[in-house]
Amino acid sequence: MQHIAVIGAGPSGLAGARALTKAGFEVDVFEAGTDVGGLWNIENPRSTVYESAHLISSRTTTEFAEFPMDSTTDYPGHRELMRYFRAYADAYDLRRRIRFSTTVTAVTPADGDASGASGWDVTAQAPDGESSTGRYASVVLANGTLSKPNVPTFPGEFTGELMHTSAYKKASVFHGKRVLIVGAGNSGCDIAVDAVHHAASVDLSVRRGYYFVPRYLFGKPSDTLNQGRPLPARIKQFIDTRVLRAFTGDPVKFGFPKPDYKIYESHPIVNTLVLNHLGQGDLRVKPDIERFDGSTVHFSDGSSEGYDLVMLATGYKLDYPFVDRSHLDWNGAAPSLYLNIFPASFNGLYVLGMIEASGIGWQGRAEQAELLAAYLASARDMPDAASVFRERVTKPWPDLSGGYHYLGLERMSYYVNKDAYRRQVRAHRDALSRTTQARPVSPATDATGRPSAPTGTARTDAARTDAARTAAAQKDAAQKGSAR
Repeated sequence: MQHIAVIGAGPSGLAGARALTKAGFEVDVFEAGTDVGGLWNIENPRSTVYESAHLISSRTTTEFAEFPMDSTTDYPGHRELMRYFRAYADAYDLRRRIRFSTTVTAVTPADGDASGASGWDVTAQAPDGESSTGRYASVVLANGTLSKPNVPTFPGEFTGELMHTSAYKKASVFHGKRVLIVGAGNSGCDIAVDAVHHAASVDLSVRRGYYFVPRYLFGKPSDTLNQGRPLPARIKQFIDTRVLRAFTGDPVKFGFPKPDYKIYESHPIVNTLVLNHLGQGDLRVKPDIERFDGSTVHFSDGSSEGYDLVMLATGYKLDYPFVDRSHLDWNGAAPSLYLNIFPASFNGLYVLGMIEASGIGWQGRAEQAELLAAYLASARDMPDAASVFRERVTKPWPDLSGGYHYLGLERMSYYVNKDAYRRQVRAHRDALSRTTQARPVSPATDATGRPSAPTGTARTDAARTDAARTAAAQKDAAQKGSAR
């Protein structure tokens, strides 16, 4: 049984479907929206983009390498990106595999066997409201990381309008209002720039300082510079901090707190327009919120202001609501997965797209998909090679930080350095691909890609040994969270 379910038809889901079909697997893709594109499809019920949304990484560092964008725009908007995803799906004949307007409601182990040896039952609700269940050898979770809003609570009650950025679509919502935006991440700063053209006033409430990266340096998209051999972390931090000060000035002078971390230890803000508006007096920076009192917001410095609308730019939480967390080995705010893809149990569940990294692009996610396809193809054709790969999780997990000391925040729990991460993923992918191409065979396999037990037997001794090895790997991997 080699039928695979992919949940989500955004960039990661499309890359997964492409890699798996290329490797010879039958694939069904479940997509809640009416079209491909994931969050970039503004009509998707799970989409969190807004009318003014554009890439914050440049086109050439973001696109799939095998399918360059037919565009000269450096930072495309969501409409142009939708045309790109549609073209990608059509080019690789993926649409016929996608069940649109279909929401997955449950992913459960077949026959109650959490090892995944019997496969996984996927229950989904069709557009007509009818539910059906199908059985799959493996399930790939690619439903994105930016759909479940992180909504903090504050003492007191705000009697004005309280909105999370996930619900924001158009700047007209700010017309004539006194606006407070909580959080100055990339979305928060984008929306603040939208708001200044419509609102009566706009303030930004922030907890910590930020590094602001201009979209262009020396006339080129800033993330296209230094695309050769990556510099060591300390040297890059030293150089880039000074370059940014020369180009953007010191954000502290605009009212932001001084960062309590070095550049790239959290995602930088690719938006210097917000600094322009601060310099023009269109915006003000306020400290953290202490409490609400009707329409008045009290801040930690003792000041207070009245507002009509509070916009929470407070990010998102990982959410795979259709599958029990125990099957993904959750550890705090995120699953503990080898290379952010593989549960240590190798139970037939896999995750694509659970990754954040400055500059990782969709190509980094495509390489995730290629590694997963290479592993599953190896498990199908060369079980010994797949077994060697599975044993890798019993060893110390590779350092994916690239020498950066990332902030210990929930939103950073699956953050990696793009160069360190892609180096590991490509090395594993290439090793598995070489082995499979060297001596292809086709033994009978079970749902997880391991050799099947003979008909009529519960398990062979070899399968029992493999299960014991997997259990040991899962126990050992649980002790390696810090190594991620």
